[in-house]
Amino acid sequence: MFEKKFAIARKRTEEICSLLETEDYVVQPMEEVSPPKWHLGHTTWFLEELILKKQIPSYQFHHPGFRKIFNSYYKGLGEHWVQGERGRLSRPSVREIFDYRAAVDDEVLNLYKQHSDSPDLNSIMELAINHEEQHQELLLMDIKNILGANPLLPAYSKKDNRHKKTYNEKWIEFPEGIYEVGADRRKYFAFDNETPVHKVYLNSFAISDHMITNGEYLHFIQDKGYAQPKLWLSKGWDWLKQRRIQAPLYWQKNDDEWMEFTLYGEEPLDPSSPVCHISYFEADAFARWMGLRLPTEAEFEICETEVGTSKSTTETYYHPLNPKTFQSQLWSWTSSHYSPYPGFKPFEGEVQEYNGKFMCNQFILRGGCFATPAGHYRKTYRNFYEPDQRWMFSGIALAKDLT
Repeated sequence: MFEKKFAIARKRTEEICSLLETEDYVVQPMEEVSPPKWHLGHTTWFLEELILKKQIPSYQFHHPGFRKIFNSYYKGLGEHWVQGERGRLSRPSVREIFDYRAAVDDEVLNLYKQHSDSPDLNSIMELAINHEEQHQELLLMDIKNILGANPLLPAYSKKDNRHKKTYNEKWIEFPEGIYEVGADRRKYFAFDNETPVHKVYLNSFAISDHMITNGEYLHFIQDKGYAQPKLWLSKGWDWLKQRRIQAPLYWQKNDDEWMEFTLYGEEPLDPSSPVCHISYFEADAFARWMGLRLPTEAEFEICETEVGTSKSTTETYYHPLNPKTFQSQLWSWTSSHYSPYPGFKPFEGEVQEYNGKFMCNQFILRGGCFATPAGHYRKTYRNFYEPDQRWMFSGIALAKDLT
């Protein structure tokens, strides 16, 4: 059932890394960013710890030390290495980690061939595949930060040859009423934080089908949006003053021209592309500057259910060009705090720590992005980050009240 999907997911992770040089695998420019080789090791540790160890009583780990350095945050599974110090580990080598992946993959597939009718094994295999796909997006975020921290600004991939698209803005309106949101895990895979299905009451609202572009955000900068304290939340104002924030991450002004670092290298800022790498603080301030607001996550999900999303299963590209809100180009910030739904129950067992423990001081993002693997995203997906973070592929969609 999951044998082919598992092999495809594992291969895709290594394809993402195939464009790197060996030296790229070990760099950690900031605490949130993990070196690519850590991602390769961690997703393999996940298979050892949560599949092989559980299904094979006599299983011996490939290296007992890997249980510590590749454990991300599972306190119930023992001590783990500090996230901000992952870049200090020169060993195991990149070659050793690829060998580790290959060996564990063989063991998992051999096990699965023998017990493919096991409901428990199928359940954890499906979670492992989705976990691998999550790290594919994280890998591209981290690779961009690694290359963008280098003053040489090396490109990850060859230049993007897609045609740029522009659209006229349209507002998608919804009447007040009671709506259903959330995922039914009996019908399709979803993470525990997407459940259960529940009802919400919404006042009449509208969401723009047009994400904010670089050109529109540039007007905010030119109007001294970063210097107007009335536009900013108190913590946001403290953040931008302490960090001396004056523009989105990866923007740089050379003489009179704005440049943007992308996975294709540094390029002149494209005014028609959606603005990317925006913090919640910046998104909220921009919305206030426009006299509008960010959507709630329930509003975004309802709108997405009505409009649908579009994500190609064949294209591979590394920067957003399409400013349409529901084209899975960038994750959109919502005004909703990351909190449990009414009746929320976490996964059982060790994976109980997968999502629920992070439901504090974070905001929800919706919509997926160009780096989200095809087939991984669904309209109930709840991504989440802290309000000052912006190395992820995040943008701005706006909403307004109709009452």
